[in-house]
Amino acid sequence: MKREYHIRRSRLRWLWLSLSVVLAASLGLAGLLIVTSDGTATTASPRAVVAAPAEGGKAAAVGENATDRRGTNWSRMTAPLFPPAPRLANVPQPFDALPAKDLYSHNGQPQAADIVPDFALPPVTNGLVPVLTRIPTQQKVVFLTIDDGANKTPEEVQLLKANGIKATLFLAQTFISNNPDFFKGITAGGSMVEDHTLNHLLNLTQLSYAEQKAEICGMADYEQKEYGRRPVFLRPPGGPYTTSMRKAAADCGLKAIIDWEAKSNAGHMDYQYGASLRPGEIVLMHFRPEFASDLSAFLAAQKAAGLQVVLLEDYLKTG
Repeated sequence: MKREYHIRRSRLRWLWLSLSVVLAASLGLAGLLIVTSDGTATTASPRAVVAAPAEGGKAAAVGENATDRRGTNWSRMTAPLFPPAPRLANVPQPFDALPAKDLYSHNGQPQAADIVPDFALPPVTNGLVPVLTRIPTQQKVVFLTIDDGANKTPEEVQLLKANGIKATLFLAQTFISNNPDFFKGITAGGSMVEDHTLNHLLNLTQLSYAEQKAEICGMADYEQKEYGRRPVFLRPPGGPYTTSMRKAAADCGLKAIIDWEAKSNAGHMDYQYGASLRPGEIVLMHFRPEFASDLSAFLAAQKAAGLQVVLLEDYLKTG
């Protein structure tokens, strides 16, 4: 009777131990199971191994080739419940050695989603588009705009791409009609094409409303056909505008006239106000032979001011 009692007790103990193992696995406990002489179970770190009962009825975590007093190598009979997945050689892992700035942007320039604008584009009012020369914001942003399109070199495309710059391109048909596809290499990087009129007439303000509208609408139609997107901004040739021009722009479906208060020209920066770039600055550049030196001057001023280059259309959410 006593022997039967001990047998039943031993069976119950091992049944309880088996249930403990199943429970540990189902709960996803990382590590190894350690069994003690009194039938209890615990877990160790993934680097530990399970040892046989040691003297005094306590378990021990031992090295790879450890044996008990009977010469049994228990370490070779055990394995982690949840071994780590193998790491493949020469295969990049998520975010391995990736600079923080590259986790969210190219070359440290943030994407539009990284910035929540604190300024909204004013609506067309009384049939007139608003005029912007600078975005009134304290956010550390600056907007690059590049005009005309007369000079076209692979270097210009490469420089914008290498520096992670998206710019607003104010193009005139008279400058780009000989190779409109050139600018598709720039828009492929996220830049956008806007209206700079058909013929870049510097006396546009002196023309009639009908003539102004023909220049503006004609270029909008041309750009929609060539680039698959109708422009939303107008930059008058040379910058001056009139009330009739603001009306003509609105009647052509545009949303604003964009001028500037800073420009990069002949390899250096010119400012209408102050001596450095301010948050929200709209900067003027041109597609000219000195493009590389102008872009270099702009980037030096941008970094010195601690600003990030952001696409104007993204910030104003015009698409």
